[in-house]
Amino acid sequence: MKAIQVSKHGGPEVLALTDVPAPTPSEEQVLIDVSFAGVNYIDTYFRSGAYPSEVPYIPGSEGCGRVAHDPRGEIVEGTLVAFNEAQGTYAEQTVVDRGRIVAVPEGVDEKVAASMLLQGMTAHYLVTDTYPVEETTSLVVTAGAGGVGLMLTQLAAAAGATIFSVVSTEEKAELAREAGATEVFHYGPTLADDIRAANGGNGVDVVFDGVGKDTFEFALDVVRPRGLVCSFGSASGDVEAFDLQELKKAGSVYVTRPMLAHYTSTDEEFRARAQAVARAVEDGTFSVRVQEPYELADARQAHEDLQARKTTGSVVIRTSASGKSS
Repeated sequence: MKAIQVSKHGGPEVLALTDVPAPTPSEEQVLIDVSFAGVNYIDTYFRSGAYPSEVPYIPGSEGCGRVAHDPRGEIVEGTLVAFNEAQGTYAEQTVVDRGRIVAVPEGVDEKVAASMLLQGMTAHYLVTDTYPVEETTSLVVTAGAGGVGLMLTQLAAAAGATIFSVVSTEEKAELAREAGATEVFHYGPTLADDIRAANGGNGVDVVFDGVGKDTFEFALDVVRPRGLVCSFGSASGDVEAFDLQELKKAGSVYVTRPMLAHYTSTDEEFRARAQAVARAVEDGTFSVRVQEPYELADARQAHEDLQARKTTGSVVIRTSASGKSS
């Protein structure tokens, strides 16, 4: 089968289209014909070696496709499913643990289904568990027009929260407004002061920061005393080591660095969160913006555009002929 393979860690240039043997599912897995693979920032961390991974490997953990074979015969072949935590989705076929798939509701586009779980479940745990967002909550979302940023904004808006979204271009600002942001700001030296002024002179309750290194000091500046800085992503690089005394100076601020795996640690929790996301997409609570798909051979370009912040919303790769009708 055709797949993207990483033979050594490095930049996007290490993503190579090649022929590899098709995977064989165990009794605890199902084999899936992949239609579309989700492209996420975490894929770049594994590719670069920032996160540990053994080479050679096929990148990607998220996608959508049809069940090709279930060794137990429990799932009907051809069933359309979305999945996360797969073993290499930048490929024509992949295997997924049977406890980590969810049926795609009728009428949901395959491109949307391929990109809804990782970002959707991330947004879900952030606003329901990491910091339960409600009507009285004020919050900042950095990278507000990114995949997680737009989904998080929609969930927070549905709860009635006050949302200050931060973006890099006016095009992205319009997307954030459409998602429900109360006010939208551009990155700049007075950003924290501007948001405080818009929030009645007060810091916000929580900062959901997917950028990392470049925005961490801003996050400490804009959060209220005893508020929470939630650094859930590192688009600009990892937050550098800092003196804990800085948290005291900022007002006894709390900081957390969560990850999705800890909020889907059991199949039951995964299923509940994945089904919540699927229902939100089906009923329109989540409007998932997906860019024009990249072809499998263009995975390098997808990573380059993602890291250059040229993308908005979700990014997917078309991985097989079965997805070309979507």
